[in-house]
Amino acid sequence: MWRSGFLIILVVWEVTSIQKHLFLRDAYPHWLSSPVVGDVGERLILTPYIESGKIEEARSLSAVSGDPFPSDIPSYSGYLTVNKTYNSNLFFWYFPAENGYETAPLLLWLQGGPGSSSLFGLFTELGPFSVAEDNKSLLKNPYSWHKNHSIIFIDSPVGTGFSYTDDEAGYASDEVQIGDELYTAMTQFLTLFPELQKVPFYITGESYGGKYVPALGYTIHQRNPTSKFKINLEGLAVGNGYTDPITMLYYSEYLYQLGLIDTETSILMRKVEDTTVEAIQEGRYREAYHISEADLSIFFDATRYHNTFNHLYPNMPKTGGDFSEFVQTTQVRKAIHVGDAEYSDSDIVYVKMIPDMMQSARPQLEVLLDNYRVLYYSGQLDIIVAYPFSVRIIDNELDYNSDIGNSKKREVNCRQAMEVITIVLLTTIIITRDNMEEDNMEENVTTSKDE
Repeated sequence: MWRSGFLIILVVWEVTSIQKHLFLRDAYPHWLSSPVVGDVGERLILTPYIESGKIEEARSLSAVSGDPFPSDIPSYSGYLTVNKTYNSNLFFWYFPAENGYETAPLLLWLQGGPGSSSLFGLFTELGPFSVAEDNKSLLKNPYSWHKNHSIIFIDSPVGTGFSYTDDEAGYASDEVQIGDELYTAMTQFLTLFPELQKVPFYITGESYGGKYVPALGYTIHQRNPTSKFKINLEGLAVGNGYTDPITMLYYSEYLYQLGLIDTETSILMRKVEDTTVEAIQEGRYREAYHISEADLSIFFDATRYHNTFNHLYPNMPKTGGDFSEFVQTTQVRKAIHVGDAEYSDSDIVYVKMIPDMMQSARPQLEVLLDNYRVLYYSGQLDIIVAYPFSVRIIDNELDYNSDIGNSKKREVNCRQAMEVITIVLLTTIIITRDNMEEDNMEENVTTSKDE
């Protein structure tokens, strides 16, 4: 076993770039499913091709091409069946690395919610392009992670985004099912692209993805020793991750310190939070969730805030085009092989996951810390999973046996105004403002095992 480490980073972002999906359903934008019009093609279910060994045919069919997608950014998309009984299928969209494809690490990106499409991350955060204001054309993202990493985006769990099931019983209600279905999808995907089986694999995500990431990581860790199909898991990375609810509930203290609420409001919120924690400790998870709903409602009522992505703005500023409208156009539906599938923003995924929301992924995380690299990073303007909440995971005495352990010394190197770099354990990691030069914005954060 090689040395593992736990790194937590405070990210100082340009304020207009802060957008994230959150674990509270009403805290992020909803979209409407548009009527299907014209020739949208058929849903491309790749599993039968994979199971019958028709790999080249499946790859050819899954290729994304034609307007409005740039020809110099190849990608592949389609469906992977994860439960045949309920006809449950996960939608994926894969982008090979622009540089060093043969050896570049493979990243899986999982959005939060629960129920938020990973296409949000693709088009508004780390993917190769964003949607222009006309909602019809694309703009290349100079900071895309695909420059030095291959990336697969999966709409998970089933029922999220373009992923679907034919039976209500197919919706997930816990992280075990989510981990199992993502594992099934990844084994099929790596069979479809066998050249990726030996490159380092990293599971990444944000917000409620702070549960999905350890769920899949733990599933892989459990199955790899006995499975004929080995997944080359090297590490995990989580942004503003909602991993351990009981350490992340004290908005009263955080919002008071920001000066957004007064003492009276803080005391009222603290009572709700203490009652929620008591319910969690007694295993009353569904009740704990419903109690917790009052917490931020008190904040919203007291301040008229409607934006929890960035506490500098009471209302979320609009930036760029609407990716949800773009992906539902006839032309794009056909190009990415989703056919007439609904682009879901329904509440059913969220409601089914309510019993899971107040349960912790901490036990799984502790196992993973002993065996893999783990990166937690936080934007400091988020309210829902704020930077102090991420730090509290470490300070709450995580039980793991790494010989490196957690470095609590904060190392800050300021190179220019408003740019902060924090480096611990990794060879290089640079996260800066939008106005930095492109070649300084992204560095490969997946380092060799012996460093």
